[in-house]
Amino acid sequence: MKIKSLFAAAAMLLASATQAEAPLKVGFVYVGPVGDAGWTYGHDAGRQAIEAKLGDKVETTYVESVAEGADAARVIRNLAKKGNKLIFTTSFGYMNPTQKVARQFKNVKFEHASGYKHAKNVGTYMARAYQGRYLAGMVAGKMTKSDTLGYVASFPIPEVVRGINAFTKGAKEVNPNVKVKVIWISSWYDPAKEREAAETLILQGADVLTQHTDSAAVIQTAQAKGKYAIGYHTDMSEYGKKAHLTSTIHNWAPLYVAKAEQVLAGNWTSQDLWYGLKEGVTDLAPYNDEVPADVRELVEAKKAQLKAGEIRVFDGPVKGQDGAVKVKAGDTMSDADLKGFSWYVEGVDGKLPKS
Repeated sequence: MKIKSLFAAAAMLLASATQAEAPLKVGFVYVGPVGDAGWTYGHDAGRQAIEAKLGDKVETTYVESVAEGADAARVIRNLAKKGNKLIFTTSFGYMNPTQKVARQFKNVKFEHASGYKHAKNVGTYMARAYQGRYLAGMVAGKMTKSDTLGYVASFPIPEVVRGINAFTKGAKEVNPNVKVKVIWISSWYDPAKEREAAETLILQGADVLTQHTDSAAVIQTAQAKGKYAIGYHTDMSEYGKKAHLTSTIHNWAPLYVAKAEQVLAGNWTSQDLWYGLKEGVTDLAPYNDEVPADVRELVEAKKAQLKAGEIRVFDGPVKGQDGAVKVKAGDTMSDADLKGFSWYVEGVDGKLPKS
């Protein structure tokens, strides 16, 4: 009996050690291909940062080009069934599918990008990209000759509207005559539609383009047509050396590594994180040599003020598209207001479609 007990104890210790040494499995769900040069490419760089920092403590996997909607729940569920204990769902349309699967797998931690629904095992996170948009708008406002800027947009949800408004506000602060034309393509990633929209905006007089879409098609179109452009998500300069003025970029690595470390340490909690310039999650890519030194200095000074909390992008006065004051001087928009943006600021040319 003693020998059997010793064998049993040894087996338990071995099993415990094996379990302790097993890597944390981390899964990612992507809305586009990892080679999109934009949103998904940036998130996958964050996934790779987890592996680089934590080594054999983790094992990561991803599923790319997952449509938002019912099929997303199947993909998320499969990742949970395969033993992933931390799952990042990286697009707004995954919000309800993430919540649904999380109720079925209460021992799995979920992190959803850009959403607003939480649970005990579901946290949310987003970049304050609007801070970078505001700075990029200043660059565009200074570089335009036609006083017309073009914006290729995906879906009319608050995240996208907020970016359009921040870009416009920055542009108008340095160029009161500027207007921003918007074309909606109803897709996050569709190079053909993005290219067509960019060409249409150029025909409408825009000489600086930007985007809230995921491919480099807008940059490439601007390059081909001899116009300027500002990228999004990643540094897109390689797709248009002459056209690319800068990009609003995201660095998800600090956030992703921190979340994985929390799960490993057993102290993960559901949070609503919104990181920006201060935390290094949002920034601008290097400037094109065409951007004058005084413009760079102006933008960098504003960036420093934003990082220090001395100013905020939507400090009043902020006017709506009709010229009416929405935010009085001395006031500022709260995070709750920013997350519910459903109107255009002064300077946006066109009607906001219903989401």
